[in-house]
Amino acid sequence: MNVSGALVLLVLMLLVAAGLYGMAFAVRLGDTATGTPPFLSGHAPAEHAVSRYHVRWYPIAMIFLVFDMEMVFMYPWTLVVAELGTPAVVEMFVFLGILVAGVVYAWREGALRWT
Repeated sequence: MNVSGALVLLVLMLLVAAGLYGMAFAVRLGDTATGTPPFLSGHAPAEHAVSRYHVRWYPIAMIFLVFDMEMVFMYPWTLVVAELGTPAVVEMFVFLGILVAGVVYAWREGALRWT
């Protein structure tokens, strides 16, 4: 086994990390404030960090997740659509039709109404 190359790489990475930390320490603007909380970049928080969200955010989050999952399925589809041909295109339009029907239903039920 040739572990000397891996050890050289490990030492090199540790030296690079130490150098970056040293450079960051050298160019910092001043002393760090010990009493400053990390929440909101040091500003005093107006509310608790784990406060509850209003209920109207949840339908918007669910609709976002629906379209996020659409993208998860569409990226691999774009890679194989040339191989599969017309059936792949038809299946994707059926999938998109189901998603559009879901958005129309959510719109009709008032899930997209903000007030």
